Amino acid sequence: MRQHHLLRDALLLSLGLLAHGAAIAAPHAVVQSIDAVSVTVADADRSVAFYRDVLGFAVVADTENAGERIEHLYGVFGTRVRVVSLKLGQESLRLEQFIAPRGRPLPPDAQSNDGSFQHVAIIVSDMDRAYAWLREHKVEHASTAPQLLPQWNAAAGGIAAFYFRDPDGHNLEVLHFPQGKGDPKWQVADGHLFLGIDHTAIVVRDTDVSLRYYVDALGLRVAGHSENYGPEQERLNNVFGARLRITALRASSGPGVELLEYLAPRTGRPMPQDTRANDLWSWRIDMSADVNGADQAVRAGHFDYVSPGIVPAGDTLSRAALQIRDPDGHAAVLEER
Repeated sequence: MRQHHLLRDALLLSLGLLAHGAAIAAPHAVVQSIDAVSVTVADADRSVAFYRDVLGFAVVADTENAGERIEHLYGVFGTRVRVVSLKLGQESLRLEQFIAPRGRPLPPDAQSNDGSFQHVAIIVSDMDRAYAWLREHKVEHASTAPQLLPQWNAAAGGIAAFYFRDPDGHNLEVLHFPQGKGDPKWQVADGHLFLGIDHTAIVVRDTDVSLRYYVDALGLRVAGHSENYGPEQERLNNVFGARLRITALRASSGPGVELLEYLAPRTGRPMPQDTRANDLWSWRIDMSADVNGADQAVRAGHFDYVSPGIVPAGDTLSRAALQIRDPDGHAAVLEER
């Protein structure tokens, strides 16, 4: 019976992929690379200490930006933002503290199936060692414990994962790939425990709608599909009855974007409509792109802007850029390559 269900699920996914054929073969890759993931934090010094001392990130830059172009890019009047750039392996994370004006904190009852959910998946060379290290540093659990995904799941079987939270309550994931899964570079540890960022994951309401934005408009490619459910997935996400349709997206380089559609339970709250860039649940995916092509694609697809359009380079903005939101409210900053 389980084999029958797996074959049925695989067929449905294949049919869904074929039905979305235009999206899978996007004619123009507006986005050339995913350069970083930006996280809004309340206290940059506190967050830097956590990401550096607990997770092994290195600080590579620390700047403070203000002015008319920065206000327009973030869509927040009077913005003064401190940006600390971190690196782990080959991937980058940016911590953004809005010195003015300060945004709202994460809701204390936020759940993993809420539309505002976003995390980064940090690859580890040894899950047992990583979990012991995180326990030693008293991180807040989001999962009950590390979960080993079952072997019946062809796409995810044998992967170990654990959700936890940073000092602001942002969800993070540590992930361990067995041989034969994930990018081969994750099998080269060189003595390090924390290796790099594989992807950022976001909750979406409707995968097919999201693909029209990420694939049709921006030109990312679909790199994989999975449907995950069962007790391991429930304990990982800490959502009872969780069943997820997961779609992995990639640009030509950089970490991926993972779309998480909760087929059940569909009780998560949507991203607040009045979300602003300085709210702590507002993350950004930073991409190098053809910004003129992106602007045209966003207009043609009737997607939402955060900036009033393309913000030209100048002052503290080194490259022309625009900030946009996907159909669920997740933000991206596209900078001219």
